[in-house]
Amino acid sequence: MPPVTDPMALNAARVEMQWHPEFSIYASPSFLKLVGDEYGWIGGIDDSGKLRCVLPYTIIRKAKFRIVRFRVETIPIGEGIEVEEEKLFLRKTIEYFRSVGADMIIPATTNTIFRTYPYGALVAPYGTYIVDLNQPEENLWENLHPKHRNVIRNAMKKGVEIQSGTEYLKTSYEMVRDTLKRSKMRFMSQGEFENFVLGLNNNVKIFVAVYQGAIQGCAVVPFSTYSAYYLYGGSIFNPITGAMNLLQWEAIRTFRNLGVKRYDFVGVRIHPDKGSKQEGLKMFKERFGGRLIQGYMWKFALKPIKYGVYSLAVRLLRGGDIVDLECLKMKMAGQIDTQGVGE
Repeated sequence: MPPVTDPMALNAARVEMQWHPEFSIYASPSFLKLVGDEYGWIGGIDDSGKLRCVLPYTIIRKAKFRIVRFRVETIPIGEGIEVEEEKLFLRKTIEYFRSVGADMIIPATTNTIFRTYPYGALVAPYGTYIVDLNQPEENLWENLHPKHRNVIRNAMKKGVEIQSGTEYLKTSYEMVRDTLKRSKMRFMSQGEFENFVLGLNNNVKIFVAVYQGAIQGCAVVPFSTYSAYYLYGGSIFNPITGAMNLLQWEAIRTFRNLGVKRYDFVGVRIHPDKGSKQEGLKMFKERFGGRLIQGYMWKFALKPIKYGVYSLAVRLLRGGDIVDLECLKMKMAGQIDTQGVGE
């Protein structure tokens, strides 16, 4: 990696962060300690000693690997930083994690959309749809696609009801697990899920859609004033038409009334294959009227041998991580070079 000598470069150092609800829930100590063996915040500090940005992280210890994973993108402090400054800060962040003995940085969680990436990273485009909740409910309703409005009205007429509470913890776990299983994807254990949700205390809501006493679908949504995140969702095999649309609409209304500023649908592929499930999910989220935020997911080999061993295991078990899969698709389409590395 080239040395960082640019005068715009911020120094990267571990800092203590005073979290408050105006920051993402994914930057909070209560969340970070639930998902990592170690956690903290890397600060971007300029030559005058001023903190310009913060990047929360976790370190996962798995077998003999020390794996860094970011849970939210770089958080600007004060006037923030320019994209080029962030790029240089991420290069310094790489140097920091190498100095403390980490082995690799794996792709961030899907709510995390970076504006840029460090030199030498393996990169894939990614995005999310975000609904601005700082507007009247009437505007939010009008921003919905007409088809969404129609099926929501019809679901309400049929008697679909949206309920919320931790009493649906077990049911929501089973529904998310079974939904992922239908796509041949694994989910955490019930105990891990319960510890995760209960560990967030008042910063998570569980919604369920109920029709004639039967739960049709669910949504698990961590939140703070900064944003609500549609983290996990599931449904029965053939839910009544409009139930899942109504569930999302009521979640949006609920968080707006709580004073939350954004509703984040958490991740979409930028160029999903035609007719694929990913394309259907993208269309479903898009039709709630949110703005598409495009950016990047990336990963980095701090220790190439260990990184190679771990990456091979992931490919054998799951066919690769999200960056691998997106890079392979773009490579086959002739959109990137064979390394998938950009600058």
